[in-house]
Amino acid sequence: MSESLVVRPIEDRDWDRVFEIFRAVVAEGETYAYPESLTSDAARALWVEGLPGESVVALRDGSILGTPNLVRIVRREVRTWRRPVLWSRPRRGIGRWAGPVRVRNNVGEDQGYAAMQFNAVVSTNVHAIELYRKLGFVTIGTVPEAFDHAKLGRVGLDIMYLKL
Repeated sequence: MSESLVVRPIEDRDWDRVFEIFRAVVAEGETYAYPESLTSDAARALWVEGLPGESVVALRDGSILGTPNLVRIVRREVRTWRRPVLWSRPRRGIGRWAGPVRVRNNVGEDQGYAAMQFNAVVSTNVHAIELYRKLGFVTIGTVPEAFDHAKLGRVGLDIMYLKL
């Protein structure tokens, strides 16, 4: 991936652009179950993590391309992704660089964690599932009909796991 891609903690000045991305992804109705009617303040309260989580933005040439909402401690031994990554379109493959790889390398094994997990990956999100599998994640279960997909109706949510 490009060396000009920068991932840094989200700042107050980033929120307007992040909210644009948030609204567009939620409106698609294919990966998030948030209501489209969320105000900017309500969305921010849901999206921006305080410690022990971490909300960041991925930028290229100063433009925000996405926002990995990285991790929250479930137990000391396992790191959990609270939400998938929000990316603007087109994606250009930056999810691989700025998403799970960064977490695995920077806040996984180095901090003593034995594993990482995704609690809810929409089972029809084949691009994300393929990416996560390439990174070593496996699907350990599916919650049937847990997500109301805008085009397909009720579909499952996969729980994915990676042993570090």
